Amino acid sequence: MLYITPTPIGNLGDITDRARDNLIQADFIIAENPSYTKRLLKHVGTDKPVVQFAEHNELKMLDKIVARLENEVGCLVTDAGTPGISDPGFRLVRACVAANVPITALPGANAAVTALSASGLPTDKFIFIGFFPKSEVKVLATVAEAKQIDATLIAYESPQRILKSLNWIAEKEPECSVVVARELTKLHEEYVRGTAVEVLEVFKQRPSIKGEITILVGFK
Repeated sequence: MLYITPTPIGNLGDITDRARDNLIQADFIIAENPSYTKRLLKHVGTDKPVVQFAEHNELKMLDKIVARLENEVGCLVTDAGTPGISDPGFRLVRACVAANVPITALPGANAAVTALSASGLPTDKFIFIGFFPKSEVKVLATVAEAKQIDATLIAYESPQRILKSLNWIAEKEPECSVVVARELTKLHEEYVRGTAVEVLEVFKQRPSIKGEITILVGFK
């Protein structure tokens, strides 16, 4: 049995009672980063064994974990948020489907939807692409696709690349609406809203940019 168990995206107080019960009652935990996950397990009051499933070892571990899940109960977690969303967890879910291993998903935190709900941009239609591409051509093609279908675009971005991505968007679509959501649910949570040019100028003035970042782009 596989439980897809969401974890908080920053504030540990956001873990649900059901997720806590899952972690305590499972036979083992499947995690991207065991050392990070063990801190969460300590918070909920359990020391269940943790098996790593990440991009660097997924091919080696996939069959072994699926075999265990045929007889044991495992919880799939990610470093933050809902497993399988822009992380390798979806491959484990797909393998469990193929092996007829029962799967139950718990609802929970997700940075993309959390940012969208407070962005002020249209929420009726949106595109989530994971992390922004690294090339200007691909970033602008993604923005153009969202504009064509009147959808809000949601993407994750690193602090090291945010200025570059914002600059590309501002040059091509200077008047589009942009929201940068940073450090969601944490002490220094921040939303910066404005046109692409305005938001770019805000971040250009900062001596450094830190934290986990979600960028949203809208055209309505």
